[in-house]
Amino acid sequence: MIDSDSVKNLAGHPFDRRDFLKVLGWGGAAAALSGCGNTSIEDGKETVVSYVEAKDYVIPGVAVYFNSTCAQCDAGCSITGKIREGRVLKLEGNPESPINKGKLCGLGQAAVQHHYNPDRVREPLLRKGDKGEAISWEKAYALINEKLAGVKGEEIALLSGDVSGHQKVLLGNYMDSLGSKNHFVYEAVSPAVVRAANLKFYGVEMPRYRIDKAKVVLSFGADFLGTWVSPVHFAQQYAAFRKGVDGQRGVLIQAESKMTLTGANADRWLAVRPGTEGILALGIINALGVSTGDVAELVKDYDKARVSRDTGVEPSNIDKIAALLKLRSPSLVLAGGAAEGYVHGMQNAAAINLLNQVLGNVGKTIEAPVSVPFPQMAPSKGRTAALKDLNDGLAAGKYKVLFNVATNPVFTAPASYKFRDNMAKAGFKVAFAHYLDETALQADLVLPLDSEMEDWGTHVPEYLADTVQINIQQPLMERLHANTRGMGDILLALVKQRRAEEYKAFDDYYGYLRSAVLQNKAALGGAGSDDDTFWNDTLSNGIVKLSGASGALSLKVDVSGLKLPAPKEIDEQYPMNLIPAVTSNLRDGRHTNQPWIQESPDPLTTIVWDSWVEMHPKMALQLGIVEGDIVKVTSKTGSVSAQVYLFPGIYPDAVSIPIGRGHDAMGRYAKGYGVNPFEIMDAVFESATGELAMHETRVNITKTGQRVIVVKDEGPAGGRQMGRKIAARVSTDQVDLSKEV
Repeated sequence: MIDSDSVKNLAGHPFDRRDFLKVLGWGGAAAALSGCGNTSIEDGKETVVSYVEAKDYVIPGVAVYFNSTCAQCDAGCSITGKIREGRVLKLEGNPESPINKGKLCGLGQAAVQHHYNPDRVREPLLRKGDKGEAISWEKAYALINEKLAGVKGEEIALLSGDVSGHQKVLLGNYMDSLGSKNHFVYEAVSPAVVRAANLKFYGVEMPRYRIDKAKVVLSFGADFLGTWVSPVHFAQQYAAFRKGVDGQRGVLIQAESKMTLTGANADRWLAVRPGTEGILALGIINALGVSTGDVAELVKDYDKARVSRDTGVEPSNIDKIAALLKLRSPSLVLAGGAAEGYVHGMQNAAAINLLNQVLGNVGKTIEAPVSVPFPQMAPSKGRTAALKDLNDGLAAGKYKVLFNVATNPVFTAPASYKFRDNMAKAGFKVAFAHYLDETALQADLVLPLDSEMEDWGTHVPEYLADTVQINIQQPLMERLHANTRGMGDILLALVKQRRAEEYKAFDDYYGYLRSAVLQNKAALGGAGSDDDTFWNDTLSNGIVKLSGASGALSLKVDVSGLKLPAPKEIDEQYPMNLIPAVTSNLRDGRHTNQPWIQESPDPLTTIVWDSWVEMHPKMALQLGIVEGDIVKVTSKTGSVSAQVYLFPGIYPDAVSIPIGRGHDAMGRYAKGYGVNPFEIMDAVFESATGELAMHETRVNITKTGQRVIVVKDEGPAGGRQMGRKIAARVSTDQVDLSKEV
């Protein structure tokens, strides 16, 4: 029960309404949105009921459905779970979501395997030598409190991935209670460089991209159908794009060093020398005939001959692209991971954004995003530079206590960081984890987390399709394991250790979350409805849609610092570029222990349950390599060995290894399958942002003398299965992937 006294005598003085709003995540602009007349805890009494058991809806053989939020990636898709006899069976998209509109990708579908995974951590574990001893939650919380005694705020660090909503609120409030500002937000695969270039050219980090309004899309490695930003949303825009605008079917051109799923769907695919994407963009601006001003001065040296020599793109293709962009307007130009992963990645992305400015796309196919009115809940986005900052601090012995929230930097940090060794220098390490992955194994205390289908939460996506939306996450079924806990419940328990009076009204995270929603009911569109009705409607919808202000995009053309470097000379010792490929299923490797993901064929190679070294057939011929050869890929940092897959959709002087596999922990479905390219990635950084330049590593290839049959759905080399030819193969001398389909 919460009454007026419980908020008037905290810490011996009346508790200010704005302070209470901050506790509940409604600080900043939200305070202004909370008008008179909406339900307030200060105005009377309200019962907060813990959500211990679901209501008895169970009818044998009859399914019920609940809406929640997918947590497999950060796109923010809303889901509908099918539950029968109290068990979640299937997930689909929530049709009410402006982001995914009822659709869901294979990665989202596989979330049920995360939920039922037999290798989940099931109880708190305390390190005893090389093993973990099961302890109670009370002992775990007491131990954390004990280890924090006498530790200064600047000696405490917390590492998490992207975070938003009320989990972000409680994380921030907990770190504030510790006097620490050391919250490092890290994602191993992050578009941070593109965000920085967007801020420079558009005035916002993530505008709205309207593929559906474009007549031509020119993508520089943005795999918007596979892994980039919000692929389910963009796939639906792409369908509208293909139907056409004003009777003209959309044309997609993909320029990249290694073919992606989006590239495989393109009308024209261009193989670009790694790192020269910005040069190609400036060459297209030159071919468009810009004749005056700073832009003309910038691109005057990027004629077709020079650009073709640097990028490997034929001059005729440069002319065709420029002519098509002139003929069909509006267009849309996108910068993806293939462009940003270099020392000059910011320059590449800025040159691509400049092409959008020159074409007049800003304000047409690039729109201003809506702003989130609750700054405490707005997403904090991860950067690879955050891990380097944390690692440097650990190496210097700066941190005595380290909290790690469901990230796996021991696996995703380049080997040259020596993150495992540096992590050991922290005196006490706490891992909030679903599995005993490589990082959790280094912790002194492991706190087991509920799956997304057992947990409560709110999430605010970074990429908002139309309006601001707060996604609701709710349990789809009771806990599988009695001693796991939701992230919100753990944070609430921890923050109560420091600020008990401020949070004593909330028995659990459910009570906190319900109070937070009802406290600002009017601003969330519930004015006039009673509390139970509004709360139940919110859970039923799975989404709270809000009106948010849309600003104006910048039209400033800034060409400073856009003189792009010429391609590097070939390093004879390490002659080939390594492209660490991000696949739609595995992403950064956090889902590798979901067997549906492991056995889902890669869309382009159809390989399952293993890693591969993708190589152009012409380069393989030069090196005397055939498909299935086990080769050693060596960089300045280290080496890995894997099978070769021959594929013409890669620049001849590059090789690619998908990231995500190569775990030595994390469970039976992840451990021992494939190799981890992070282990051989050189510690080279983008010059403007400090982000890890993931595509700057150079390697050499040597044969090991071993050979295997590549396991793939299309069958072994030659395209035969059970003696029958199922896929015709054409020599690369007879096919030109740059031609229009």
